[in-house]
Amino acid sequence: MSEPLTCDVVVVGAGMTGAACALYAARAGLAVTVVDRGPVAGGTTGAGEGNLLVSDKAPGPELELALLSNRLWAQVAQELGRPVEYEAKGGLVVAENPETLDGLRRFADTQRAAGVTADPVPADRLHDLEPRLAPGLAGGVRYPQDAQVMPALAAAHLLRASGARLLTGREVTRVLRTADGAVRGVRTDRGDLHAPAVVNAAGTWGGELAARAGVSLPVLPRRGFVLVTEPLPPRVRHKVYAADYVADVASDSAALQTSPVVEGTAAGPVLIGASRERVGFDRSLSLPAVRALAAGATRLFPFLSGVRALRAYAGFRPYLPDHLPAIGPDPRAPGLFHACGHEGAGIGLATGTGLLIAQALTGGTPELDLTPFRPDRFPRTTKEAEQ
Repeated sequence: MSEPLTCDVVVVGAGMTGAACALYAARAGLAVTVVDRGPVAGGTTGAGEGNLLVSDKAPGPELELALLSNRLWAQVAQELGRPVEYEAKGGLVVAENPETLDGLRRFADTQRAAGVTADPVPADRLHDLEPRLAPGLAGGVRYPQDAQVMPALAAAHLLRASGARLLTGREVTRVLRTADGAVRGVRTDRGDLHAPAVVNAAGTWGGELAARAGVSLPVLPRRGFVLVTEPLPPRVRHKVYAADYVADVASDSAALQTSPVVEGTAAGPVLIGASRERVGFDRSLSLPAVRALAAGATRLFPFLSGVRALRAYAGFRPYLPDHLPAIGPDPRAPGLFHACGHEGAGIGLATGTGLLIAQALTGGTPELDLTPFRPDRFPRTTKEAEQ
């Protein structure tokens, strides 16, 4: 005789994606339990900048997910109000020379055809949008759909709004499966949770959780640093970044890459990114990375050279080889659903991911085609081939 069910679905991971999965699953009428070995937003979410971006995505499945998520974030922010610190500030992508500007404008043309609002900004109008930008920039593109939230707060409020049962400080040691291979819940270091569905929203550890279910998902950590300045009066109006940031996002290089990304926050500090490197889970401070961030930021905004940086922190983006997340049911383990591998875009893509997972859990027709996000799209391991 099987154990009685604890709930309808166990969501593993109390970061932003797990919180959004819990919210939309609960709204679809499911009883949800969220379990995490750490606190709410204790992983990648708590180390993020809170970006909700369409500006950095080329036409394709990820951009479609970003546009869906963008609409849902606006709705969620209206429902939850000020605590999530949602700011529809827009993004401004700037080019430092005419060649880069040509490439940026061609990129924006393709995005516009896919439903993105992308407004060209000539060089002599950049300072109307950002008065403190460096002189001599070639021009840019403004993206009014870009927005920002305070990620740790937003995740906590999404979880609260879901009404899900929250179990923190519990590590999932195994995904339980029946004799015929169907998921039957999870084993934790503090007891079993029985459910017919499990959602892998474990972020950078999504591959580890998949392995505990007997399947493979090649999630790798990609480290990034953020510099945080002293609190300032509002001086940076948009999320501002250099056009080469888009190329860095799409790159497969394991080496250190940095491109300047600067934005203010509701609380006052300016956040400075973005760096990318594959160094495993090494959290040690990288002076080359931090120096490159500071140099890039002051190149865009010279006033920052006189501002104190109070701290730098590291986070790990959950990276999959083709730069697309894994979203949806896993045919190798019926009842297992994946919602991870969003790399640096997980905050922005969380709401759309949560809705798609809820639709898949309840047998509905997903808002987007899940085929590009299939978790079994990567080459099978020898172990799986033998099963």
